[in-house]
Amino acid sequence: MTDDDGRIFREAWITGVTKHFPGEPKPGYVVPWAETPDWERQCAAAVYGQVRDFVAVSGGATARLTREQKGRFVALCWIAQIHKHIEDPKPGYVADWSELPSWQQETDADIFERIEQVVAHPTGRSKG
Repeated sequence: MTDDDGRIFREAWITGVTKHFPGEPKPGYVVPWAETPDWERQCAAAVYGQVRDFVAVSGGATARLTREQKGRFVALCWIAQIHKHIEDPKPGYVADWSELPSWQQETDADIFERIEQVVAHPTGRSKG
């Protein structure tokens, strides 16, 4: 788990929010990595690692998953991290996939696909 891993996750989140959020997103949704709280950085890096490992142990077969399956995986990993870092989280922080707004579902799928790209082409880590 590295700072770069978390940063890639966060950049994919911001890109997804910017693309999919209807209207103007809350400032906290698009705060840059340097201003992201430590607990959230840890969550981002951990989920990046979980997706990276899933892609790797699947031998790249995750490319055959649907966008929904990819997004669900990210969302579930994120929920586990929220429970790890927040004693009594708001219900929206741990909402099941079906309860998430479509912009968040799409963003989670984008995050998975970004991590897949990094795993497939590690030299392109910093590019979006």
